[in-house]
Amino acid sequence: MSRRGPAEDLNIATSVTESWSTRLAFLMASIGAAVGLGNIWKFPYTLGSSGGSAFVLIYVAAIFLVATPIMMSEMILGRQGRMSAPNTMRKLAQRIGASRRWEWLGWWGLLAMFVVLSFYSVIAGWALAYIFKTASGTFTGMSAAQTAEVFDQFLHRPLEMSGWHAAFLAITVFIVARGIKGGIEKAVHVLMPTLFFTLVALVIYAAIAGDFGRGIDFLFSADFSKITPGVALAAIGQAFFSVNVGIGMVLTYSAYLPADVNLPRSAGIIAVGDTVVALLAGMAIFPIVFANGLDPATGPGLIFVTLSTAFGQMPGGAIVGSVFFLLILVAALTSSIAILEGLTLRAEELENRSRKTMAPLLGLGIFVLGLATVLSFNHWEDLHLLAFLPTFSDKTIFDLLDYLVSNLLMPIGGMMFALFAGWRLSRETTVAELAVGDGPLYKSWRFLTRIVAPLAIAAVFIFNLD
Repeated sequence: MSRRGPAEDLNIATSVTESWSTRLAFLMASIGAAVGLGNIWKFPYTLGSSGGSAFVLIYVAAIFLVATPIMMSEMILGRQGRMSAPNTMRKLAQRIGASRRWEWLGWWGLLAMFVVLSFYSVIAGWALAYIFKTASGTFTGMSAAQTAEVFDQFLHRPLEMSGWHAAFLAITVFIVARGIKGGIEKAVHVLMPTLFFTLVALVIYAAIAGDFGRGIDFLFSADFSKITPGVALAAIGQAFFSVNVGIGMVLTYSAYLPADVNLPRSAGIIAVGDTVVALLAGMAIFPIVFANGLDPATGPGLIFVTLSTAFGQMPGGAIVGSVFFLLILVAALTSSIAILEGLTLRAEELENRSRKTMAPLLGLGIFVLGLATVLSFNHWEDLHLLAFLPTFSDKTIFDLLDYLVSNLLMPIGGMMFALFAGWRLSRETTVAELAVGDGPLYKSWRFLTRIVAPLAIAAVFIFNLD
């Protein structure tokens, strides 16, 4: 059957003309999109403080029972539509006779992308700045209090933060403006091997110079007494957000995917690759933390304060530390490229504008919104727009933007993509796309997508709103 609906029935842009040159390029780009800042600090810390390998078991189950079926759903939609998320949803809704209001699901995802990249690029800018700070020996011989003071001073210099924010966005725009083959593929062919080999090198270093046994014990010792309903829901939520489903990013990359690429196998590889990176990050970080007698329960400060202190105290710490922050930068960049690509594809469809024009314009808009995050750490740190609501009484603008994406836009978007693919697309279409026949594997995907994943997301959604 044809993967495209009749163009004459659609008063919208034509399908994409580019495609991934190889399946490997798509996989590297997609794994890179999934791997981000959260893999480096949030997942290892959450794992270690929530039951170790007991948490991992729930997380892995959630990856394959919740996140991966939704990822496959977005892949189906992207390859069927071969347009931006809004036009893909509009095209497919028209094809099956569904309401055109499904188009708003695509716009919902674009809103999430725009907002998340506005604050994501600010945090990534910190990593870019810390490559140079660490390499120059700024933290050499510093105590934890002195390192914390350097970080606090950095946060209270909005012009400096804005400059690093702009620099990170400029790199992202430069790559995306050159298209799939000329920009994104070339970038991921460098960035993903760099990320992997840097991570492995840091794990080897941690095994030699750190308290590797204690770090492994912290990460993987099973403590089922810590597994509560709240921890289980946190594991599901971590799995869902880890592979970045729910905002149309996977859908966008899949729009460029050739018809002969096997979707279930690709989704499985992406999920496994993302999880392996997160586990390796923990194996690189916590042996160093414990060897230096530092606190592993410091969240974001684990990167910019705790580890900077450790790097400042160890022989060759300036080199090791700068390599570590390079790893953070690469992980952030592979995700930011995917986010901006989702926005740029839609912008290109507007009167067939050039991506070399639209990517910089989008970058400028994202930069401006990102200034609200920059100011949230200094001039606006005491500004709480929703102070009259107990849940948001102490949240800055940055906190509100993060909450909007993590607790509203992503879970609702993921649920709706799953429901559309599972309930509205025909069995014939999904069987053809998944290419596994109409047997147990297909029926499992259909059940997970239609029932299990939406219910799991609803549970996490309600829990996070509490």
